[in-house]
Amino acid sequence: MSDPAKNPFEQMLRQAHDMAKAFNPALESYSPVDAMRGFEALWPTMPKEVMEMMFGNTVNPGGLDAKTRLLLTLAGLTCQGAQADTAIRQTVRHAIEAGAKKQEIVETIGQMSVFAGIPAMTRALELAQEAMGENEEDDQ
Repeated sequence: MSDPAKNPFEQMLRQAHDMAKAFNPALESYSPVDAMRGFEALWPTMPKEVMEMMFGNTVNPGGLDAKTRLLLTLAGLTCQGAQADTAIRQTVRHAIEAGAKKQEIVETIGQMSVFAGIPAMTRALELAQEAMGENEEDDQ
C-alpha cells in the first residue's frame, strides 16, 4: 500500500484490475461499474400485480400494500447510508411500478435525512433520480 491516503477498497480493486490486465490485455477497458449497470439491466421490474401478490395485501389481507413496503425498503436503504446503489435504483423502479408517485419517493428519502444524515439522503436522491429518469412517465 504505497499511498495511505487511498481507500483500501479502491487499492484492492486497482490491484485486481492490474492483475486482470496482466492476464488478459483486452481487459484494459473493462469497467466494473459498467459491468454492474449491465447486470442490473438484466433484472426486470416486476408487474404491480406480482408485487402485490408476493409482498402486499394478497398474502396479508389488511396489511401493508406493496407500494408502502417498497417505500419502507427505500427508507431503510437510505438509513444504511445509501451504499447499495443497485438496490436503491431497483427499489425506486419497483415502487413506481407499484403506484408510488415521484413526490412520494422524494419525500421518503428526504424524511430519512433526520435519521441517516444529509450525505446519505443526497446519495439516495441521486440514485433515485437516475432510476426515475429511466422511467419516461413524467406525471408521477
